[in-house]
Amino acid sequence: MNIPSELKYTKDHEWIKIEGDVATIGITDFAQSELGDIVYVEVETVDETLDQEEVFGTVEAVKTVSDLFLPLTGEITDFNEKLEDEPELVNSDPYGDGWMIKMKFTDATQVDGLLSADAYKELVG
Repeated sequence: MNIPSELKYTKDHEWIKIEGDVATIGITDFAQSELGDIVYVEVETVDETLDQEEVFGTVEAVKTVSDLFLPLTGEITDFNEKLEDEPELVNSDPYGDGWMIKMKFTDATQVDGLLSADAYKELVG
């Protein structure tokens, strides 16, 4: 299982890459493997400001649909449009081409509450 050490994580299995006040967000390798073949990613919250832990979209796999939870409060600025035609990128490259959204976060203190790679490894055991 791939858990890059430079990223932050949530208990809901999202990963977060922080660059200044912009966060790139996707689901972890663990999450995509648990979901199975991903067939659709829906994000209709671009240009909206949401609170931490609000649902920003859904990911649909062959057997289930799962909500996606925003790890930080802020405005969703971008959706990875590649996922419209190639949702399987979330399975094949969850930390690269399979990213889901970018956001401008407003409360940097929330970053401190995210999980480190080691803490996430413990969570998924």
